[in-house]
Amino acid sequence: MAMLSTQIPPERADKQHFDTIVIGSGFGSGFFLHEALKHRRSGKVLVLEWGQIRSHAEQVEAGAQSAISPGSTYTNASPRPWNFTIGFGGGTNCWFAQTPRFHPTDFRLKSLYGVGRDWPFAYADIEPFYCEAEDIMAISGEDEMGRILPRSRPFPQPPHIPSTPDARLKRARPDLHFIMPTARARVSTPTRPPCCANFRCSLCPVDAKFTANNGLMDVFQHASVSVCAGAQVTRLDVEGGAVRSVHFQVGTREYTASGDLFVLGANAIHSPAILLRSGITQGPVGLGLHEAYGIEVEALLGGVDNFDGSTITTGLDYGAYDGDFRRSSGAALLYFENRWKFGFRTEPGKWRQTLPIVIVVEDLPRDSDRVVLDADGRARVSGAEPSRYAVAGAERAFDQLPEILAALPVEGIEQRLVRPTESHLQGSLRMGTAPGDSVIDAMQVHHQHRNLVIVGSAAFPTCSAANPSLTVAAMSLRAARSLMA
Repeated sequence: MAMLSTQIPPERADKQHFDTIVIGSGFGSGFFLHEALKHRRSGKVLVLEWGQIRSHAEQVEAGAQSAISPGSTYTNASPRPWNFTIGFGGGTNCWFAQTPRFHPTDFRLKSLYGVGRDWPFAYADIEPFYCEAEDIMAISGEDEMGRILPRSRPFPQPPHIPSTPDARLKRARPDLHFIMPTARARVSTPTRPPCCANFRCSLCPVDAKFTANNGLMDVFQHASVSVCAGAQVTRLDVEGGAVRSVHFQVGTREYTASGDLFVLGANAIHSPAILLRSGITQGPVGLGLHEAYGIEVEALLGGVDNFDGSTITTGLDYGAYDGDFRRSSGAALLYFENRWKFGFRTEPGKWRQTLPIVIVVEDLPRDSDRVVLDADGRARVSGAEPSRYAVAGAERAFDQLPEILAALPVEGIEQRLVRPTESHLQGSLRMGTAPGDSVIDAMQVHHQHRNLVIVGSAAFPTCSAANPSLTVAAMSLRAARSLMA
């Protein structure tokens, strides 16, 4: 098993005091530390990671990012699977590295359309931090996306090569169709080769996508940081209105460490479970766990070949994303695939004349979808199927496809399947301005315990049809700068 130069055994953390204690090592924690370590106030830092540290080579050899099965860590009484990785780097290991920003209207859903909740900040407030996160991850993308998602600086890498259908749609729909922005390198970086388009992005065999192992090691091996792996956090101790210490297990033994600032970034299932076990129950702790809803579609083309782009997903279309329809049906983002998801066409000469499309739709969080505790303190997820709001959004977007694809010679459009999950857990510790209706404020600080910061997508008040990881990274940079500067 790989080792970090900063890795310590639990005995060296036991009963010690740290200026900052970080729980988890995924996007939220990693980007928070990336900024926090620039400021002296971060002090001596302890990172507690439940999983083990596996190098990229070890992950490839094992065929898995972690030895811990997600389903073994909680009880699922919901009809949906909830996918995540417990291990050093968290979701940076298993993500597909798609990095669209959230749409400006995603932050004002209640004000604009009377549904969901407004976020306690606007797109303009997070936009500079989107740019910083994109620079850290060397995101490839086309600057023309600024037409729909305003930008204050260019992408750090050029866009991937579009497929032939994408190129046609870009010419026909320049304000709505764009090349997918991604943390899969278009050109090599000092730590990553370019994407080879082999379509195994969950565990990239060439290490082209951004991960903690190839993009945040300077953070986790900083001289001020100590990393304790295999450390499952059980609870926090509160005294005098502040969090004072953390309890964690390694093997069968329990350890404690005290601290001044606590950063909770376990994930949207295990972060609320930690708070519930700690008796920190102010606000809607564990309520509103949600994710987007997706369906798979295939368009059969007449005379246009596909699958000649330079990465797994080459295009994004916003033609079904925003409008007054969001009062009753979710925003839909269309992802154009550069891989055979449904096999070759069998007709002679038409093997490549097919276009797989993923339609991803926002859903409205419901407090009935929640994280609670079993009698033994184990996390339990309960909930229902995606809402009618999400399903209606997918149906509406599917009906719009003939118009959206009008620049292509389409012979037919078929819905192939409903995706069981988008693998994006979010919303169980939502942010907001009112303590009774939210757990944390606009800077992700707990309303009551002001030395507790919650990072990651658990903080999201509402969903988006866009992938969440870039937004998590940007929010963490913003929160750390606000607290530490």
